[in-house]
Amino acid sequence: MIAIGMSTTCVFPASVDKAFGLARQAGFDGMEIMVTNDPVSQDPIALRELSEKYSLPILSIHAPTLFLTTFVWGRDPAVKLRRSAELAVAVGAPSVVVHPPFRWQSGYAENFVRIVAETQSQTGIEICVENMFPWKVGGKQLKAYAPSPDPLDMNPDAMTLDFSHASLTGRDSLEYAMAMGDRLRHVHLCDGSRSVDEGNMFDEHLVPGYGNQPVAETLTWLAENHWAGNVVAEVSLHRIRDDKVKLRMLKETVAFAKLYLGQEHEEREPLVVGGAKPRQQRKASRRNLRSARSSD
Repeated sequence: MIAIGMSTTCVFPASVDKAFGLARQAGFDGMEIMVTNDPVSQDPIALRELSEKYSLPILSIHAPTLFLTTFVWGRDPAVKLRRSAELAVAVGAPSVVVHPPFRWQSGYAENFVRIVAETQSQTGIEICVENMFPWKVGGKQLKAYAPSPDPLDMNPDAMTLDFSHASLTGRDSLEYAMAMGDRLRHVHLCDGSRSVDEGNMFDEHLVPGYGNQPVAETLTWLAENHWAGNVVAEVSLHRIRDDKVKLRMLKETVAFAKLYLGQEHEEREPLVVGGAKPRQQRKASRRNLRSARSSD
């Protein structure tokens, strides 16, 4: 069955612990960890403890390839990718998501496909190259990525489809998924409304159904074709201050995915840490106490 996870980026800059808690309540099946400056996101022991605490497996690691993670694990993007794969091994995640290189990362860009293949071969972790999008500044298109923002142009073994990025590019996500074929191994669940050519300057990462990408049709197509990857929500909720509203939108996101993947959605109660013990455990404790007193 296709697992539906939640990326920690959905509630960034909230803690990784809080992200796990909200994902559990919303009804997600697992987590994607974006490696950031937060030490917990880099610590396999802490991540395994959170995974066990909330009963949510870690489905994937997102390599620190964003501007806000420029100095995480040094400046060498190949080292960042390698350490991401090693973290995935340590926490039991089957895949790593990585962006195409920026054009100014010349050595890395020239050898990117080889580096990805070698990292995958050496660690046994699937490295899924994500589709990105063109940049426009002052009406002029900039070449931000090299050799391309499109993994189809690079032909790696595994790819990630992001609906918001496809929207910015002006591509139909269902057609994109079909073009990726067997190399599509990971999906970032979100939505988008406009391309950069239509004046959009922002990577929207809307809740699915709030944009105009064929998200429902793509999920249905994946389910009908017995696709075996993971779908991970990557919706942008950082402007929302109310945790109840965030939770509602996360529930809406996972319910949308479950509906079009043909699965049942089940919400969970908040995890009570240090609260009242279950009834059977309380009864056993009382029996043990009475037994100890009688033996005295």
